[in-house]
Parts: sequence; C-alpha cells; structure tokens
Amino acid sequence: MDSPRQCKKANMSREPKRSQNQSSTAPQKDAYARLLSQHSSSKFSLYLEQYAKDVSFQGEGQGPSTLLKAQSDRLNIPQRKKDQVFNDFSDSSDFSPSSMKSKGEESSLSLYMEKLSTRSAQQDCERKQGVSDRQRRGQRRDTATSHDGDIESGEELISLKPSDSKKHQKQQKKNKDFKDTDSFVGRPQSPKKANKSGQEREKMTKSKKKNQPKHPDEEKSREETFGHEADTQSSRPKSPHGKDKTLQQPRAASTNSPADKSKNKGGRRSKKQVFELYMMSEEVSKGLKRGELIQGQLRINPKKYHEAFIPSPDDTRDIFLDGIVARNRALNGDIVVVQILPREQWKVVRSDTDCEGASESESQRDNMVQTALKKTAHVPSPDVIVEDQYSDQDELIRAVHSTSLTDTGEPLEDSSTPQSNGELLQKTAKVVYIVEKKHSRAATGFLRFLPDKPFAMFSPVDHRVPRINVPLADCPEDFTFRPSDYTNTLFICRITNWAADSNFAEGQLAKTLGQAGEIEPETEGILTEYDIDFSEFSDEVLDCLPKNLPWTIPPEEMGKRRDLRKECIFTIDPATARDLDDALSCKQLPDGNFELGVHIADVSYFVEEGNTLDAVASQRATSVYMVQKVIPMLPRLLCEELCSLNPLTDRLTFSVIWKITPEGKILSEWFGRSVIRSCVKLSYDHAQSLIEAPEKMFSAEELPPVDPEHPIDEIHQAVLNLHSIAKNLRAQRFSGGALRLDQLKLSFTLDKETMMPQGCYVYQYRDSNKLVEEFMLLANIATAHHIHRRFPELALLRRHPPPKAKMVDELQELCDQLGIDIDLSSAGALHKSLNTALGDDEYSTARKEVLTHMCSRPMQMAMYFCTGALKQEQFFKHYALNVPLYTHFTSPIRRYADIIVHRLLASSLNCGPNLGLSTEEVQKQASHCNDKKTLSKRVQELSSELFFGVFVKDCGPLDSEAMVMGVLDQSFDVLVLRYGVQKRIYCKFVAGLDSFHHRKVGKKSELTLVWTPEDPKKPPLEQVISIFTLVEVQLKADPAPMKYSAVLKRPEEGKS
Repeated sequence: MDSPRQCKKANMSREPKRSQNQSSTAPQKDAYARLLSQHSSSKFSLYLEQYAKDVSFQGEGQGPSTLLKAQSDRLNIPQRKKDQVFNDFSDSSDFSPSSMKSKGEESSLSLYMEKLSTRSAQQDCERKQGVSDRQRRGQRRDTATSHDGDIESGEELISLKPSDSKKHQKQQKKNKDFKDTDSFVGRPQSPKKANKSGQEREKMTKSKKKNQPKHPDEEKSREETFGHEADTQSSRPKSPHGKDKTLQQPRAASTNSPADKSKNKGGRRSKKQVFELYMMSEEVSKGLKRGELIQGQLRINPKKYHEAFIPSPDDTRDIFLDGIVARNRALNGDIVVVQILPREQWKVVRSDTDCEGASESESQRDNMVQTALKKTAHVPSPDVIVEDQYSDQDELIRAVHSTSLTDTGEPLEDSSTPQSNGELLQKTAKVVYIVEKKHSRAATGFLRFLPDKPFAMFSPVDHRVPRINVPLADCPEDFTFRPSDYTNTLFICRITNWAADSNFAEGQLAKTLGQAGEIEPETEGILTEYDIDFSEFSDEVLDCLPKNLPWTIPPEEMGKRRDLRKECIFTIDPATARDLDDALSCKQLPDGNFELGVHIADVSYFVEEGNTLDAVASQRATSVYMVQKVIPMLPRLLCEELCSLNPLTDRLTFSVIWKITPEGKILSEWFGRSVIRSCVKLSYDHAQSLIEAPEKMFSAEELPPVDPEHPIDEIHQAVLNLHSIAKNLRAQRFSGGALRLDQLKLSFTLDKETMMPQGCYVYQYRDSNKLVEEFMLLANIATAHHIHRRFPELALLRRHPPPKAKMVDELQELCDQLGIDIDLSSAGALHKSLNTALGDDEYSTARKEVLTHMCSRPMQMAMYFCTGALKQEQFFKHYALNVPLYTHFTSPIRRYADIIVHRLLASSLNCGPNLGLSTEEVQKQASHCNDKKTLSKRVQELSSELFFGVFVKDCGPLDSEAMVMGVLDQSFDVLVLRYGVQKRIYCKFVAGLDSFHHRKVGKKSELTLVWTPEDPKKPPLEQVISIFTLVEVQLKADPAPMKYSAVLKRPEEGKS
C-alpha cells in the first residue's frame, strides 16, 4: 500500500545533504578499512595485487564464475549483493533488512580483496585466451549510474535517520578509494573537505529550491542531480581552461607516480575515469562488419534521463542503455556505436512496452537475469513515457544491418524468448563510439555560483544534458559578487569538452537570453537548443535572388511553359499563411469527367542547384512553424512573394493535371512546368463555408478579393466538385487499407500587439482540410511513381515502416483485456476498428483520442530515403497510406526534399538540367532532412507548450474533464479534454488523498485512490483509476516559469 505519508518519508532520503550513494547501514570501520582509505602508495597497491593473485591461485583451474561463486559461498554473501558493496550501496531498489545485514557483516578489506582476486583471475583467464584490454573492459558492467543522480523513484528508497547521515558521509569517503574504477566519480576527499562540500551542497540546494520551485514532473530528477552532482564536483576542483591532462590516463591505473603525488594534496590518487575511452575508428569498422557492434540513433527518455535506447537492427525491441556511464558522453539524437553487454546483464521486462521505458513497477526491482551462478547486475526499473514516442526520434535508414554477437563471437540468442515466468529479455549495451554528434551541444538553463571554485555550474533545463562547468571569466562581470541577481536569468551554454574522467562537461556561455518565463527568451532558447538557424540571411544568399523588382516572368520563360493563367485556379490555406505553395483547379468537361489540377510553386526555378542560396536552404531543410512566428527555409522575398502563389499575380508553377471521373478514377495524367494566376486566396474557413452551403449565392463581401474574370459562382462550383471527388478518393483510400491517426492539436488566438495568448482551442480538422489533403496525397503519389520510373537509383522518396510487431501484440492483448474490439493486423483494419469500436456516446471521441494515442506508440517515423541506397523495393512502402511509393512534391517553399523532387521531375521531363547529385549525396541529404524534420516538429510542440503555460498562468486555474490514458504504479496520465493537452498526475501530490495502491492483472493496470472523508463519521471514498476513466482536473500554474500542473479534483459521492 502506497500512501502520501510513506512517499513523504521516502522523499526525505532524497535530500541533497544525504548522498544517494549511501545505504542505511554502513560497513564496519575496521583498522584495515581506515588504512586502505588513507594509504595510496604504489607499494601498498602492489601488496594488494599480490594478495589477490595469491588468493586467485588457490582457485586456479576454475573459471572466473566458478571462483566467484566459491568465494561468495565462503563469505556467505550472495553475488548480487556482494557486487553492490563496491557501488557504495548505490542501487536504490535493493534496500532490504537482509541485504543491509549482509553488507554490514563483512569488513571492507575482505570485500576488496575478494573483488581484486576475482578481477585478477578473470584477467589471467582472458590473457590466456588472448583477449584484448579493450574487450576485457567491455565485458564489465558499468555501475556508476547512481553517482549521476540516476535514482528516479523516491518510493524505492528507505529514509535515513538524520543521525546516520553524517556517519555515512564519513564512511563513504573512506570507502571510496577501493571502489571499482567503473563506479568511481570524483576525487577522494578528506573528511573535513567532505563535510564542507556537503554544506555547500545543502546551501546550494536550499537556494535552488527557494529561488526556482519545481514542477512535480521535474522535481525528482532536478533535486537528485543538483544535490549530488554539486557535491561530487566540489570534491574535484579543475582548471576551466583547456582539456584535462588526465584524459588519456589508462582506466585500470591504480598507482601514482611521484609527479601525480605532487599534483594531489595529501598523496591522494589521481582522478579516475568515469567513462571508457572510445574505440579507434578502425576497430569500430571491423566490429560493425563482424556484427560485434551495432550502430543506431540514441534516444534518451525525457522523463527519466538515465534510460536510453537505440533501435535494434532486427526491428524487435529496442536495445537498452542504463545510465550516463553506459551512454559514454553521447547525447540525445547522436548516432552511436554500441557493444552488447553479456547476456547475464540483459534486462528482464514484463512486456514489450516496458522495453520502451513503459513501467515504473516496484515489483521489477530485481529485473536482471538470475543465472545459475547468481552473476547479476541490477538495472533500475524504468518509468513510463506515455507520450508521442516518436516525437524525439526519427529512425534513419541504418547502413549496417548486422546480427548482434556476444563477446565470445557467437550469435546472440533470440531475446524475445519468454522466461519460464513469462518475462522477456531486453538486450543492454554501452556506447563505444560516437559516429555523428547530431545533438547541437547547446542547452538552455541557469547558472549557479560555487564558492571557492574557478567555475560556475550551468544547470540545463533539459535533464538529458549534463551539468556544465563554465569558467567564471566567461560569466557576467558581476556574477561572482551578485549571483542572486541571475537566479532567474536564462542562459544558453555550449559544451566544448567532456573529459573521460569527469561527470561534468565543460562549456562556454553563448548568450544571455533574458528572464525565464518570458516568451521571446524562452523561444530563442528552444531554437538554439534544437539547432534551428534563425539568423538573418547573409548578403551572399540575398545576392542569389532576382535584382530587378518588381520581378516579372521573362518572356523566354513563358514560351517554355503551359499557360494556365486563364483557368479558374485558387489556393486554400490557413488564414494566417503567407507562403502559399499549392493551388487547385477543377473544370468539368463536356463528357461529364473533370480536368483536375494541382499546381505547386516552382521554387527550383529560383533556387539554382549548387549556389549559396541552395546550400543554406539544404542546411535548414525545412521551415519551422512556431505559435507566434515562422523561421523560413528561404528568404522572405521568395517564400512570401516571388514563389508564393498570391492571388491576381502571375506565378511560375509545376503542375500535375489529371482527367478524372466523378468517382475518382484517373483516366490520364500530365506533368509539366506552367504559369498560373490564382483568382482568389481562400482560407479553410472560407472553403468550409462554401462546402456547407452548396445552394447559397455568396456575395463578394463574404469572400476575399476575387479576380473579376471568374465569378464567385464558378469558384463555388469548383470547390464543391473538388469536395465531391475528394470524398470518393478518400473513401477508396481507406477501403483500400489506409490509416490516419489524428491527434488533438492546440491552437491559440494572439494579441496582435503583444503576441501574447488571448485564448486557445482544439484545432478542428474539417472537410476543407480533407479536400486539400486528398489532392496533395494524389499529387505526391503520382510524382513518386514518375521519378522512380525515370530515376530508379536516384529518386528521393518517403517510406513509412510498419509498426513494431511485438509492441503491436502487447497492445492487442491490452485491448482484449479492456474489452475493446480492435484489429491491429493491418493499417486498414486498425483504421476501421478505431472508427467503430468505441461507441457513439458523448465521450466516444475522447475514447478514440486515447486509443489513437495508444496505437501511435508502436508506430515508427516516416522517413526520406534515396531509392539507390535501399535496394529492396518492399521497404519502399508507406504503411499508413498503404501505397508502394510516396514522396513529397507539394511544399517546396518550406521543405528542401520537395526541391530535390522538383529537380528530378524537371530532368525527367527534359525541362530542367540533370540532378548534380550522386545516390550517396541524395541519401545524405535525405537523412539530414529527416533530422531537421524531427527537430522542427519538436520545436513546434515546445512552442505550443510554452504558450499554453503562459495561458494557464494568465487565465487559470482552468477546469476540465479529463480521460485517463495510462496508469503507472504511483501516477497516471490524462488527456485534458477541453484543451487536448496530456498531463501526468502523481498520487503523492494529490491533496486529500489518504492512500493509494496499484494492481496489475495481465496487461491491465489499475490504481485505487482512497480519499480522506470530508465527514469523519463517513468511511473513506475510493476511486478506481484505469484507462478510459473520466476524472475532473484543474490546471494550475506552478511557481516555476512556464510550468503548470494538473490537479486531480475530489470525486463527488456516488461517482467514484
């Protein structure tokens, strides 16, 4: 039974002045332990090594595992618990009276000797077999994750008594010298200095809490990292200038030279490496070819930053990286090479969704494989991310398709095989090389003063980025004297170096943004952090634009194109759009069929391949749409004027024109360069009005300015015809197996002067939107087939891989247990069942939204690719659209991929030069477009979150119904129906809650909340929380800038 009281008690154990690395019971302080912690001479180290060899000699002939077991049996210490002694009892999930008793029984020296003997025996064995030092290092489990504040769940900690805390701090410092090098963080301290750093840490943490209160979502990770890391850092003073001289120090070095001793006061040992050195590139190449290493894009859990994943080459469950040490200084989005850890260190999970970071179950504390020899290492149980899983990732085409090998060179067994208890194995790995640093290495955050240090500590807002040491010389001039003035100031910091022997990166401040909580500084921070180029276009770029303004189409160009200026052609776009890159036409023919055209701005005419403008556009790759502004891919002269299909103006276009029946059957098709003159700029609202009133005669005042050549009635009829054909095409697409997963999108009304949010609403996707979408899809599909036929090795297409099968199976099982009749066998079956399975009452739409969200989790991202780089045509397919070939042709003003497609199309029609790119260059650009599209989407989401945070602060509290969309052990996620936002509610923060408890039957998770009765004479009120449960919430602004919480309201009697 979990209760707020218990949670509060557990939270006490997380206070910064008590390091997370301490247990409730310290090992004995015997004479040998004191000697060992104080003495670090090379002679003594040699003595210890010799002792270890002597001990290992007794067990010669036994493998390391046998020796390990024998010694464990002799000492009566279970292997799992014994290993944890050298991690300073850092595994938060393994606190139990029995384990603490076992840990306390043995002297520190005995345990150290045992560790040394085990390692020595293993090294001797490996040397006999010719194992390299690097391979030997790779076989060891990195266990230092908790030293970086990786403990996430406060409920898993046993609270320490205040009187025990100081005792543990002293003992921990004494034990630190004989920790395994893998788990060493920071330089050993004297007890006096340790106490000082503890005080500094406590002071800083109190100041932090006072000045920057935290939102519950961030409270745990922020407190844990700042409190502990400040302590670790203050024990390790370091020059802020230049790279650390000990960067290349061998990991296993355990003795000091005289020079080292002179550097380290009191004869302390030199700094030990926190991270492994990276492999050499030649070694990596060979490992990838042999299949011993795996390449992939790193994805770090944004809500529990010590968890990271890379996609598995066989498209089963993701490979898990546990902790900061395993990531080896790689950041979110980086392309990395990993080495699979030995099978006994793989993670045991209950379901495939757990492999994505989808459980916070306390019942999974002991979730490593228990081998016959009990040779295990523990992975903290993961927290859930019930959100758009692919918002932070876009899995690119992997150049290396390899079978994972163990360190013995044998193929790994199928990790999907269930254990006897029904659990599943997930491979774990560690980073050995960074192929490409996709992350910008820039972060938004706050600066913290550290007394008596030559640097300040930069704390990123994004917990996935490490703390950064910034030289005081790089800080504002008065920061040292008035640090409190900068408590709420937002900075941008760039990482310049991250040494292998430091938990912290080094960096420089790039810019002071302004006060946290203000829209413009926050927006600039988001753009910089996600590497969005929002600078003004240079003179070299602007020199590539036409000089003679106002620009007119040259007569010689008119002669090369089909003249469509007399046709009834119009645009339909959002009311605020200024970059109009698509237009439509629909003319009825005498035979009853239609001539239907899609006309796209001919951007490639203005953006010449290979010039400076082209280089900048290819680098930006996409326009970025934020709530209050657009960061354009092209200069505004092009995207808002010369290329934009503005009304009553001659414009250059690329057209695809079909002869089509009223039912949507295509009879003929024409592609070519053209000239159009749009007769009106319709908004989606205008088009919707025309669709909804087919018989009405619209007046000129009800529409924007219209070309007098085309009466309003003609435009109205064209819109109605387009709508009719679009409905037929749409019906055919979905009956043919297409899928659309609509998710709620929040829109804002802004004050025209201040650009602050005045109101917000859920965007309505209506028939006018569907009309435009249908013909854009048709044009894209037609173009894909055309360029692939002509350039089978060079076409830039867009594919969408099917969802991850194992996660689909998990979801199917959950839906079956929830009583939802849903068919996940194909895209079409899913679409059909989504629209029929959830009833027709007032909450059926909300249930569909929740289910849509659940169904989106197994989905993969669509991606650009070059056909010559991916030989198997079965992989070209677009899963959601259920078409064999697809591309992007219809938005060249805002997407660079479309410009390449236009160039291919022009070349295929002999109305443009051949594309000057090779297959490899097209593939490289496709990958870059994928990256930029992912970043752009994330920036758009963050901009929306930013404005909604301001709206809640200015207009809140806001009441709304909410529907539960995911249930965890101590929290649950809700979809706030009125605003379409998703929030997590933590049970321990719910006011008026007496207790709560969790149970899971099969895949179905359920929380029971017990409310304290308002009338003491009445019994407690119970409320059951499961998927689709309706609750009442209130959105309230947090003290922290831009943050808000969803507060669960007490249910009414009889409605629980």
